[in-house]
Amino acid sequence: MQFGIQFFPAVGPDQRSAADYFHDCLELSAAADRLGYSHVRTVEHYFTPYGGYSPSPIVFLAAAAARTKRVRLVTGAVLPVFNHPLKLAGEIGMLDAISNGRLDVGFARAFLPHEFRRFGISPDESVARFREGLDQIGRLLTEENVTHHGEFHDIVETTSLPRPTQKPRPKFYVAATLNAESFAYAGTNGFSVMAIPMAGPTMRPILAAYRKAWRDAGHPGNGEVMLAFHMFVDPDGDRARRIAKPRIEAYLAAIVEASSDWATGTTSKDYAGYDKMVAKLKAETFETQVESGSAWVGTPAEVRATIARSREEYGDFEHASMQVNFYDLGLEDAMGSLELFSQEVIGHVIA
Repeated sequence: MQFGIQFFPAVGPDQRSAADYFHDCLELSAAADRLGYSHVRTVEHYFTPYGGYSPSPIVFLAAAAARTKRVRLVTGAVLPVFNHPLKLAGEIGMLDAISNGRLDVGFARAFLPHEFRRFGISPDESVARFREGLDQIGRLLTEENVTHHGEFHDIVETTSLPRPTQKPRPKFYVAATLNAESFAYAGTNGFSVMAIPMAGPTMRPILAAYRKAWRDAGHPGNGEVMLAFHMFVDPDGDRARRIAKPRIEAYLAAIVEASSDWATGTTSKDYAGYDKMVAKLKAETFETQVESGSAWVGTPAEVRATIARSREEYGDFEHASMQVNFYDLGLEDAMGSLELFSQEVIGHVIA
């Protein structure tokens, strides 16, 4: 198993300025590179404290590329539904060059109704726009002269520049949440998958379905899975819990608020069951997150035990992508946790 870090802002100007937040993120990225972590990752969201500080993963990862030499740089994820494929393909090629071939590209459908509303796009087009966009971006990165007439975008005799540094292109991840079909789609098409294990033990069957779809399609190996966790480790377990608890619960409150339209009557054929997801998130607490293995908090020994429990409940996964400065957690505490985890957890976990 490899361990990397992710940045998912859940703050607004009342908690932290964007300048302060990204200063800390870049300091932590440089430290992660130095300490042997495998990747740095960030999201694409808009307009609200839940993710709104990060409308462009490409911009942040370009800055992180300048501060690092080894870690993979992962979009977690970009949203084809809100971006023209010609623009995304060009930016991917550019960042792959800037980072000297260290880019992995995660794609997601988006899931927040307020974002679709503000961009003037129907969530009922989510799956179709996502799959068309992913297909067109893949063509632009691997083919020299692309003509493709889609439902939403037409591309005519176009060569995207810069060409990818990695050949034939950077690795693609697909972000999936509740829909087993999304996991099967990723496996069938040979994409790695990234997910958030808030669904608890139900992760095991859908990850198994992903790996089966991967094998059934004839791809070599068994697929590749990245799961996201909150992480805070401290020599004093009670201090770790005291610091992490209000901040993880603030993150949970932010996602519930941002996705509340699903609970108040918004429906879409492409998002079946999202009202139930919001209801489940409302019931989540710091304690349930730790108990389910979705949050890794405590002493190094406690966190090692939680990781073992996570793997037992979810099945094996190749990458853990950890939020280390969630909500308004300061740089000193986040850095101490990052360093202690590298010393006392990485290397003690069976691969």
